[in-house]
Amino acid sequence: MKFFISIAALAFTMGWYMVYLKNQKAVSAYSWVMILTMIFEICVVVWQAANGRLSHFNISTPLYSMLFSLMGIAITVFTLWTLYIGILFCKQKDFPPLLPQGYIWGIRMGILLFVIFAFEGGHMAAQLAHSIGGPDGSDGILVLNWSKVYGDLRVTHFFGMHALQVLPIAGFYLLKSKNQLLVFSIAWLCFTALIYWQALKGFPLF
Repeated sequence: MKFFISIAALAFTMGWYMVYLKNQKAVSAYSWVMILTMIFEICVVVWQAANGRLSHFNISTPLYSMLFSLMGIAITVFTLWTLYIGILFCKQKDFPPLLPQGYIWGIRMGILLFVIFAFEGGHMAAQLAHSIGGPDGSDGILVLNWSKVYGDLRVTHFFGMHALQVLPIAGFYLLKSKNQLLVFSIAWLCFTALIYWQALKGFPLF
C-alpha cells in the first residue's frame, strides 16, 4: 500500500513540476524511465508480497537476490535521471513571471534533497534491514510502521524524500523569496540529518 501511494505521489509531483521545463524531450525521456522502473519495482513488490515473501532485503535464493539487485539498479538509474531533471531546473532561467522565486527554488532544492535521501536507501540495502539496534519487525507506529523500539532508517528516507513536496509548497505559499527558501531548505536538511543520527544511535523517532 505504501509503495503504491508513494509512487503515485511521486509521479503526480514530478508531472506537475516538469510542465515548467522548456526541454520537453528530456521530460518525455524521464517520464518513460519513471514508468518502466516503477512498473518493475511495484511488480516485484506485489509478486513477492502475494506469495508471502519479502521483496526488499530478500537474498534467500539466487532469483530473489537477483530481483532485489535489479530493483536497486532500477532505482539508482531513476534517481540519477531525477538529478538530471533537477540540473535542468537549475540551468533554466526563464519561468512564468507570476511564479514566486521561492517556489522555483523550492522545486530545485526539493529535487536535490529527494536525490540525496533516495540514496540513503542504499544504507538499508547494504545492511539488508531498516532497523538499527534490533531486528526488523518490531512494534511500529500506526500506518507508517516505523519502529517504536529501535532506530529506523525509513524515517530519514521519508522526511528527506518528501522535501520534494514540502519545499515547493512552502516556497509558493509562505517563503516567496530565494533566500527565505534556502534557509528553510538548510533547516530541513539539518532536521533530516538529525533524525538520521538518531536512528544510527538505535533510538526510535518517538
